Amino acid sequence: MNDLALPETIQSILDKHIEPDAVFSAILPVVGDVLGCDRCFLYLRNPQTRLGKVAYCWRRHQDIPDMINSEWNLEPVSLPEEDPLFAAALRTEASVYVEDVETASPKVVNKEFERKNFGHRALIHAHLCQDGQLWGILQPCVFGEKRIWSDFDHAVMTQLERELTPLAITYVTAEQNSM
Repeated sequence: MNDLALPETIQSILDKHIEPDAVFSAILPVVGDVLGCDRCFLYLRNPQTRLGKVAYCWRRHQDIPDMINSEWNLEPVSLPEEDPLFAAALRTEASVYVEDVETASPKVVNKEFERKNFGHRALIHAHLCQDGQLWGILQPCVFGEKRIWSDFDHAVMTQLERELTPLAITYVTAEQNSM
């Protein structure tokens, strides 16, 4: 199922745009719609400097918190201890599909951390990794109710990880070189 063709609405963006900014800006709303999510954001980071930012965020409506942070910030040293999802991403483990933040194992999710920082109830923590390094996290999520992620959702996200990782690397490298 992981080799299923991407939905046409997503594939057409990947076919039409080359520049990471154009792809990311266009694709997040479509991913949100295709997966039936409330918010979808993209956290980008430089694995060497540990500088990161949420450069792109789509929200279904204005009541959902916007995650955009236009400044590169140093990731707190304590973040992997506070956030098991981020620790898994740093270890370049498989992406994590959380059906319910409220009932998930504390080994997978720090419920209080998620409530305080994100407010969502269910999420996909998709790791954009290459050569053992984390370059970004794509995070579609749902508010207010749990969500069982389907085989289709998994297939779309697996393919998006492959498609978006090189673009994340290009974006981060260009941004960091211009600083």
